[in-house]
Amino acid sequence: MTSTSVQSPEVAPAVKSINVGLPIMVNGCTGKMGRAVLEAAISAGLDPVPVALGRPGDAGKIVDVGGKQIEVQGPSQRESFLSSVIKEYPNLIVVDYTVPSSVNENAALYSKVGVPFVMGTTGGDRELLYKTVAASNVYAVISPQMGKQVVAFLAAMEIMAKQFPGAFSGYNLKVMESHQASKLDISGTSEAVISCFQKLGVSFELDQVEQIRDPKLQVEKVGVPEEHISGHAFHTYNLTSADGTVSFKFEHNVCGRSIYAEGTVDAVLFLAKKVSSNADKRIYDMIDVLREGNMR
Repeated sequence: MTSTSVQSPEVAPAVKSINVGLPIMVNGCTGKMGRAVLEAAISAGLDPVPVALGRPGDAGKIVDVGGKQIEVQGPSQRESFLSSVIKEYPNLIVVDYTVPSSVNENAALYSKVGVPFVMGTTGGDRELLYKTVAASNVYAVISPQMGKQVVAFLAAMEIMAKQFPGAFSGYNLKVMESHQASKLDISGTSEAVISCFQKLGVSFELDQVEQIRDPKLQVEKVGVPEEHISGHAFHTYNLTSADGTVSFKFEHNVCGRSIYAEGTVDAVLFLAKKVSSNADKRIYDMIDVLREGNMR
C-alpha cells in the first residue's frame, strides 16, 4: 500500500479563495512548516494577523509571506501579548507549528487565555496536553498528522485494529521512517500506526523504530529525492510471519509540506465552524475534520 505526494517544500499550491477573512495566528512561522501554512492560508482567503509567537532567538524577526509581514514576539510577557491580540481579533484561531518541547507550555497558554487552536506540532506529553485542554473547555484540533489522505489511511488502520484484534499475532514488524534532520522526535504518524499493529497482536516498542535523519542514507537507502531532503516524510512498515513465508508492506511517502499545510487550513475552517455554532464537543482531531466532509 503505497502513496507518494511530491510538492514544493515551502509553497502550497494556489487554490480558489473562499474569502473567509478569518484571522489566524501561526506560531512558529519562522519555520518551513509555519511558512507553508501561511501560504496555504492566504491562498484560501484567511487573514494572518501581523504578529506571532516564537522562540527567544526569533524575537523581533519579520516574516514576509505572500505580501503579509508578521513580526515575531519572543517568550517574554506572552500571556498579556496574546490576550491583547485576542481583544483586537476576537475570532482569532491560533495554529501551532513550534517545537516538541513547547507543546505543553503553549497549550497551557492557549487554554488559559481561551483562544481556539490547531496543534500541528508533534511530541510533548500528549496525555497532559489533552488534560490541559479538557480542563479549560477551549476548542482545539489536535493531531499528530495533518495530511488528510494520510489521516484516512490511519483511520482505516484503526478500523482494522478494532474489528480484527490479534489478526497479526506472531508476526514480526520492522518500521523505518525518514524525515528532515530538523525533526527531532519519532513521527507521530509512526506512533499511531504502531499502536494499531500492537492491537493487531504484534509485539513492538517505539525504540525499535529505525529513524533515518542522515541525508546520504535518505537518498541511497530510502529513495528520497535530493530536492526534498529538507522536507519529507517517508514511512515503511514491514510485517513478516514467524516462518518467513508471508509478508505485508505498508508505505506512505510524502515530499514537501503542502499536504500538511492544506490539511491545517481545513482544520482551521472546521474549528471556526465549531466555535461559531457553540458545539458541545470541544476537542477534535483530523478524523473529525475528514468526517465533516467540507474540505476544499
